[in-house]
Amino acid sequence: MQIVIAQDGSLRAVYAELIDLAALGQMEVRRASWVDPDGTGRWWADLSPAGGPVLGPFHRRSDALAAEQAWLESHWLATTCLSENNGS
Repeated sequence: MQIVIAQDGSLRAVYAELIDLAALGQMEVRRASWVDPDGTGRWWADLSPAGGPVLGPFHRRSDALAAEQAWLESHWLATTCLSENNGS
């Protein structure tokens, strides 16, 4: 699990239950994506709430969830970290 700490002390992460994030302070949770099946049983990861693409199709839900997490960590979380460090 990656946690980005901004210069103002706020934290940002892709939610997981590995640690109790509420123990770090008041939380604000927002949806960054959806992982849903289509009518034929294929799985899609829709990252549009985070400004991303729709990934898929995947044969297994677990593969869609892994792709979703990888995209969020390498694009949404990393971009947030970079833009905050650059003052953007």
